[in-house]
Amino acid sequence: MRAGELALWRGRLEEFAAEVFAPLARRDQRAKGGLYLRGLLLEGRRKSMQPVAERLGVDHQALQQ
Repeated sequence: MRAGELALWRGRLEEFAAEVFAPLARRDQRAKGGLYLRGLLLEGRRKSMQPVAERLGVDHQALQQ
């Protein structure tokens, strides 16, 4: 999925992420879960955190938490 396409679906994706990650105790964990989910949907390699983090423009260690 390209970034422009993801922007069109962002609202529904955020709703889905909120539901999926609701059981997580901490708010920052829920936010990182949604961010990770967006990174997985963007085009590119998915086997490790580094490519996902690069697409999102964030530190890969932050996504691993």
